Amino acid sequence: MMKQRDMRGGRLLIIFAAAILLGNALAGDRGLTATVRARHDRAALTAEIDSLRAGNARLRARAQALKNDPATIEAVARREFGLLRRDEKVVIAR
Repeated sequence: MMKQRDMRGGRLLIIFAAAILLGNALAGDRGLTATVRARHDRAALTAEIDSLRAGNARLRARAQALKNDPATIEAVARREFGLLRRDEKVVIAR
């Protein structure tokens, strides 16, 4: 009778320890939940990095055009500063 009681206690202890280990595997700092969250965060950050790299490439191309492309320089000068060519006149319609 005492042996059965000891076995039941041992089984309960094993079940309890297994439940603790399973809970830790699922919800612990390095468990399944944290792994899934980390994968999601990594995918989001990778997408953000790709977007930022594309934006940087566009800005580099724009900066290069502003340095070297006369048509771009002229378009910006006209639009932002209202500059005209020497042979142009401003006509104001009323």
